Order: sequence, then C-alpha cells, then structure tokens
Amino acid sequence: MKAVRIHEQGGSEKLRFEDSPEPELTGSQDAIVKLAAAAVNRSDIVLRSGAAGATIFLPRILGADGAGVVAAVGDEVKNLQPGDKVCLYPLSGCGACEFCASEREFMCAERRLLGEHENGTYAEYVRLPARNCFPLPAGLSFTEAAAFPSAYLTVWRMLMGHAELKPGEHLLIIGMGGIGTAALQLAVHLGARVIVVSGSDEKIARARALGAEQGINHKKEDFAAAARRLTGKRGVDVTLDCVGGEGWIKSLATLARGGRLVGCGAIAGNQTRTDLTRIFWNNLKIFGSTLGSRQDFGQVVQLLGNSRVKPAVDRTFPLEEAAAAQQRLERGEPFGKIVLTIGGQN
Repeated sequence: MKAVRIHEQGGSEKLRFEDSPEPELTGSQDAIVKLAAAAVNRSDIVLRSGAAGATIFLPRILGADGAGVVAAVGDEVKNLQPGDKVCLYPLSGCGACEFCASEREFMCAERRLLGEHENGTYAEYVRLPARNCFPLPAGLSFTEAAAFPSAYLTVWRMLMGHAELKPGEHLLIIGMGGIGTAALQLAVHLGARVIVVSGSDEKIARARALGAEQGINHKKEDFAAAARRLTGKRGVDVTLDCVGGEGWIKSLATLARGGRLVGCGAIAGNQTRTDLTRIFWNNLKIFGSTLGSRQDFGQVVQLLGNSRVKPAVDRTFPLEEAAAAQQRLERGEPFGKIVLTIGGQN
C-alpha cells in the first residue's frame, strides 16, 4: 500500500510518500479499515519533529484521525462487517489499570495512540481494535468525518465534561485552529455566547459567520481587557486556552467570579506566571484535558449525526502532499482542520 512515513525525526522534508507493508489482522478483535481521509493534527508535527523530546519507533506512519470503509475483521468481532463506513476513535489503553477498567483509557499511563505507538492514518489502510470503529455520522462525508475525532472529542471533554458549559454562558475561545473552530461550533449549538480571540481579522470574520457574537484581534488590543469590556466588566464564564505562554495570565484575567479555564495545549510555551491570588479570591477552576473516553466519542458521533453541525474543513490535500499540509498548519494558517484525501473515495 501507499503511505506517508518518517524514518527519522526532523522537518517536513522527512515525510516520505512510499510503499509500506499492508497491515494484517493479528488479533481476533481487530479490524482493518481502508481509509478515505485522514486529518492533520499538531501532534503529528510534534512527533515528526521530535519537539519537546517526543520519541517514536521508526519508521512510523503518522496520523491519529481517519475515516473509511471496513476491509476485514477478526473472528470475534460482532459490531462490524466489511463494507461498513466508519470513523475512528484514536486510542487504546493497557486494559488492566483503574482507568481502563472504568472506560477512561485516555488517562491510562500506557495508552496507545494511532500514529504514535501504532502506525497511523496517513496510509491507504490501518489496523486498530474493532471497538474503536464507530458508524460514520449521517450526512457527513469521509473528509468531514476524518476532521472531527481528536478535535471534537477533546473539546467535548473540556466544555461538557470539565467546564459544564451551559446555554447563555459566555465562552471565550483563544485561537481559531482545529480546536477553536470545533469549540465554536459545539458552543453555538449549545446556545452559549461566544467571543473569539485571533490575530487574524479574516479568521474573526469567519468565526462570526459561524455564530460567534464578538471577536478580538489580540494583535490590536489586550484580549483580557477587551473580554471584560464586552461583558460589561463582568468577565466570561469559561475560557478555552490551548495557546499557553505569557497569555496564560491574561486568560485568568478574562474570567468572572466562579469562572472556569480549560486547556489542552501550550503551543506558545508551557512555562508561565500564574496569579494565585486571582484564582482563590475569585473561586476559579482550572482544568487540563487531552482527548476523552469512548463514551464521549459516541456522544459526539450522535451529535454530529443528529444535528446540522458539520466540522469546519480548512483545506484538503492528497495524501502524497502531506508535507505541504503540515507546513500550512505550522504557519498557523488554517481555519478548521486540514484533511488528507486518500484513494479517491470522498
């Protein structure tokens, strides 16, 4: 089969579009999926580059998110059959720890993620546990179905599980990439009042077209002061910050009393100052999060299948142009998800 692999870590030139062994069924509860699309995530770039000390077994096919058609299943698989259209839950746990026992594999210390611990979705075929295959949400193309797993699963856990966002509450979203646009769409569907922060007037305009009430260009004004001004000096109920860096202290400053700060990344840096007095005097809550459970994933699949919400796709690239796709993400250009198309099935 054709796949995009890395044989050593480094820049985007390390991505090779080449022949790779086709996966075979090795377990009675596994499935092989013929992929039609795979999303590009920032974690792919971290693994490719070796940033922050990330190491993986080489050679490696990157990619955690995908959608396609079931090609084969193990003897004990009951939930799938060849020909089923599916999207993919991207991780598995050790199966023995307290978190795996309670269906929270995303917290397992030995969790295994597609593209990191197992060959991923930048390929024509992928092998994974059959229970990680979910029906393609009604009305979504393969491209759209590949765009949502990691981003929407993470956002669902942050906003619904941790922050418990409610209709009518103010949500501030910092950044309009894949996570930001997913958060915007889910929050608007829920009935929250959304303010977005971006350094691009174009992205702010597109966010408002998707339902954001207000936008703040952080290159033109202090976003913490602007957020308080737009809420009548009260502050917002929830801030979603996956940027980190020196902006972290400003994110805390955007919150109303009893507000909640949620985050899943720190692309601007993971070392920052924290105003502890603001946290305890204002009864603030801070949540860190990565991905979510299979139950969370199933709820997202149901939402997308039973609503008008469709993942925002920034741009598609053919599989062989994975390097160009990652370069676009590294430049911070996307509004929504970048998706690789595979085999002309979309």
